[in-house]
Amino acid sequence: MHDEAGQEELIRLLNAVAHQDREAFQALYAAVAGRLFGLCNRLAGQRELAEEALQEAFIRIWHHAGEYHSDRGSPMSWMMTIARYRTLDLMRARKVRQAEGEEVLADLADGRAGPMESSLAGAGNRALAGCIDELSADQRDCLLLSFYRGLTHEELSTTMSTPVGTIKSWVRRGLLALKRCLER
Repeated sequence: MHDEAGQEELIRLLNAVAHQDREAFQALYAAVAGRLFGLCNRLAGQRELAEEALQEAFIRIWHHAGEYHSDRGSPMSWMMTIARYRTLDLMRARKVRQAEGEEVLADLADGRAGPMESSLAGAGNRALAGCIDELSADQRDCLLLSFYRGLTHEELSTTMSTPVGTIKSWVRRGLLALKRCLER
């Protein structure tokens, strides 16, 4: 569904879904679920997590279809952005749950932040989140996948179906943009 007629059909389906049309939702799912699942699976690297992300993405699409407007890009890229964020959110949540489940490590150290870390944490986290939001989607994906999944440049290249040189550029420019933003 890359041609203009396909894009118009996706827009028509999204408009119908915005009016709670279940048949249109089924048709939309049939038309795009494969591509969205491919994206979720590449990002997550785990079928179970990708399936969960796909389900959450379609729930979000069902509830927010009325928010799609052509000035936000093609309907497919709008839905892929939703799927990308749902996948990354689930990966973050799972990483937090895994870290919290490591009770053996929790007993080894106090775990409380020192006075300096406590005072800097709130402002620092908000600033970092704001700066991450300013990155391009590709830069953000590269940095988050590198941080949360520990992917190398070569693994990012495979995951994102992009040449290694481009990945290195996105990572380098993303880190520089974060540095400049945090220094403001």
